[in-house]
Amino acid sequence: MSRIGKRPVELPSGVEATLNGQKIEVKGPKGTRSFTATDDVTLAVEDSKVTVMPRGKSKRARQQWGMSRTMVQNLVTGVSTGFKKELEIQGVGYRAQMQGDILKLNLGLSHDVDFAVPEGVTITAPRQTEISVEGIDEQRVGQVAANIRNWRRPEPYKGKGIRYKGEFIFRKEGKKK
Repeated sequence: MSRIGKRPVELPSGVEATLNGQKIEVKGPKGTRSFTATDDVTLAVEDSKVTVMPRGKSKRARQQWGMSRTMVQNLVTGVSTGFKKELEIQGVGYRAQMQGDILKLNLGLSHDVDFAVPEGVTITAPRQTEISVEGIDEQRVGQVAANIRNWRRPEPYKGKGIRYKGEFIFRKEGKKK
């Protein structure tokens, strides 16, 4: 039995969910998102709750039950509050700044990195050493943050690079004479 799938998804005020077959569409103050569930689960919208139930007792139905409930919860969270990933830049001369729809990164390379902001995501650089990625789609926000981080991952000796805020980097000891 799925412990996650048992709980219904609460719809906060200002958020509406409409069901059309296996497709659920959620509208909120930040936008509209939709998800199409597999035929292994049944979706139901009652009052201000969305419930997900498996069809049958097969292993696949039980797997899809918890996953579908989590996907619906992510839709509701995205259109009501949104998702946010924060990145920190550490290193001498490493900095970031926004110029229109382009994030300019100085990361110690022979050239500046120009990162075009994808659609559906908002990137801000409140300080030269901080980057904030926000949006209503959790997968897209996480992927954009990972793409930015891949330009200069934190290295284990000095800790220089782009890291998630609060991320712990295991530090190694350098060579000894």
